[in-house]
Amino acid sequence: MTRAAGRRPPVRRYHLAVLPGDGIGPEVTAQALAVLQALQRHQLLRDDAGNPVQVTLAIHPVGGAAIDLTGMPLPPATWEACRGADAVLLGAVGGPTWEDLPPEQRPERGLLELRRRLGVFANLRPVRQWLPPARGQAPIDLLIVRELTGGIYFGQPRGMETLAGGERRAYDTMAYTEREITRVARVGFQQARQRRQRLVSVDKANVLATSRLWRQVVQDVAAEFPEVLLEHQLVDSFALRLVRDPGTVDVVLTGNLFGDILSDLAGGLVGTLGLLPSASLGNGSGPGLFEPVHGSAPTIAGRNQANPVGMILSLALLCRYGLGLTKVATLIESAVAAVLAAGWRTADLAAPGEPTVGTQEMGAHIVAALLGAGSQTPRANK
Repeated sequence: MTRAAGRRPPVRRYHLAVLPGDGIGPEVTAQALAVLQALQRHQLLRDDAGNPVQVTLAIHPVGGAAIDLTGMPLPPATWEACRGADAVLLGAVGGPTWEDLPPEQRPERGLLELRRRLGVFANLRPVRQWLPPARGQAPIDLLIVRELTGGIYFGQPRGMETLAGGERRAYDTMAYTEREITRVARVGFQQARQRRQRLVSVDKANVLATSRLWRQVVQDVAAEFPEVLLEHQLVDSFALRLVRDPGTVDVVLTGNLFGDILSDLAGGLVGTLGLLPSASLGNGSGPGLFEPVHGSAPTIAGRNQANPVGMILSLALLCRYGLGLTKVATLIESAVAAVLAAGWRTADLAAPGEPTVGTQEMGAHIVAALLGAGSQTPRANK
């Protein structure tokens, strides 16, 4: 054997910035990291060619936790860590503790600023029927592509004022440029091309000027993807379609506000927001941001009740889109599917009277399935 033939392949190294955040964020993040550590410990963390991968991470505060430590929701040290990472894993931000702060100082402002600085304009929110569907119902498998760094969440001017006579008036601005619409539309069409080649662009073109531009630009981009069937639908009628007939939906392309609302609605279709992950991607020049769709759920924080599946599936998306480890992503998703198929349920998934497990227990079952240890019959918490 020659020296070259016996040489070990180089280890690919990646670095993650981990931002546990607020509420249940630290709890679900801990379970995602347990999955990552199990993969690494058992040498399952490999690229698609089978070469070993080494992942290091650094944990930093964001949102309310960062406000408590530094007085700001996105401290400079956290931003520098995110900017220099290969991918960012985020738990959740916000909670009643910080609700009385001025809008620009609240935890959510740190999240919006992080998205803006990273340039992650395309938010992918897969909605999959992980639990068995109701009898006669087709399994749900759709993808919402939400524009993430424009629209009403970022438009200027915005504010509140007092009119003559003392009446208060508040205003926000919804604005989109052709460039902003074009780049996220291309992401939507690319995703549709890889799936079932159907895309519905959701807007409010009968009322909003931004939506009329949105519809025109999406129609122009469609010419680049002749194999994808495009349809346009108003957001109100589409919401009804999503509830009544989600099996007809493949890829949904929509703006920031509508995407926020529709993805929460989609969570109800599959049982809970606790099952939904997301990937926020830019032009590839910087790291992506990966986080569950659910919020910080402060009422159950610290009680071992939160569902960690959305966060663990966000780790799978991080592997697929952030690091290019598609086989590892599939391994994680298969472990989640096996645990849910075995009947393990956190409280948000359980039917009345059905046994439940806590955050840590659900995470442990997913790690066991990942390592091939299998799952025993579900039992209730004591």
